[in-house]
Amino acid sequence: THPLHFSPSQSRSSSRLLIPAIMSDSVVVKTRKFMKNPLLSRRQMIVDIIHPGRANVPKSELQEVVGGMHKADGKLVVLFGFRTKFGGGKSTGFCVIYDNEDALKKFEPKHRLVRLGLETRTEKSRKAIKEAKNKGKK
Repeated sequence: THPLHFSPSQSRSSSRLLIPAIMSDSVVVKTRKFMKNPLLSRRQMIVDIIHPGRANVPKSELQEVVGGMHKADGKLVVLFGFRTKFGGGKSTGFCVIYDNEDALKKFEPKHRLVRLGLETRTEKSRKAIKEAKNKGKK
């Protein structure tokens, strides 16, 4: 018989006991396609995270890990665009490490600065947005 098919006489409980033993809370962080970008005064790379047994890893935790790997302050590390592979256990995203906080504030989009807590989100009413849009059409 095929290893994934069980006959009625076989007990499935034994296969369920193996799953927690395989899963662990350790997280492996790998970087690839590393590139220095002096025009934007930053280093950029793709980050692969292997996290078996966990749904996802918080970005705040990853900021410290990646910052430590590249000898940078965790506050200057920006992580975004993460996608979890089907079945879980592996995520891939993009990472940018700025040389200083001024470059971070200058080049990073406003929505990511809001996520990092460096900017405050401006609340606009729906009507104000529509009026500005229609005024721009004229």
